[in-house]
Amino acid sequence: MKTGTKQLENGKDKSDHKPADVAAQVKAAATSKNPFDLDALKLSQDFDSAGGGVKKRIVTVPVRKPNKQSFFRVIPGEEWRLNTAILEIKDNGTEIYLIHPSLRDELMEDMNVVQIVTTIDRQNNVVLWAIKMPKADGRGNTWNESAMAAAQQAKSQWVRLVPNMNLGAYDVFVAKKDFPDPEMPDISFQQLIEMAFKDRFIDSMEHPILKKLRGEE
Repeated sequence: MKTGTKQLENGKDKSDHKPADVAAQVKAAATSKNPFDLDALKLSQDFDSAGGGVKKRIVTVPVRKPNKQSFFRVIPGEEWRLNTAILEIKDNGTEIYLIHPSLRDELMEDMNVVQIVTTIDRQNNVVLWAIKMPKADGRGNTWNESAMAAAQQAKSQWVRLVPNMNLGAYDVFVAKKDFPDPEMPDISFQQLIEMAFKDRFIDSMEHPILKKLRGEE
């Protein structure tokens, strides 16, 4: 005897709906406008957890050495590095200022000659790294020498830079896994420099930082 859409057979309910009907219902639910549709919310296997399949826009460019806990690469090529002069201000952290060429002679005692290289970590964060170069007298520095060696190695391998206080230099650790190459920035090195130093460019002897060093402020 039928009751509604179900009938009793051998003591068990038996639905009139066939498997094909159920599949049709599932398909209908998947194509519905329900914002909580599970098929729509499910991540695909090739989803990029770092960028979510969307290329990250560069809006901030720090100037510092790579984080000791992060693997990074250095973009090779002359167009991604710059030998220049900077001023380091160590007050509640280190701030790096770019010096206008016309002021280099006057700031010779305080400035550092550096090579600025472009680094990218595993999360595609772009950071400019200012590595100090040998002074005019040719005297070396194990920290700077090991940093430059690490930057060279990072052009072809993922590396991690860790200070070794006993050695007085950086240890370089190479990633055991062969990670893919990083994504290249979608802006030029010129633009990276402008973004990094837009508020830290000394182009006058009346700059507030120089006044502070002279004890005028």
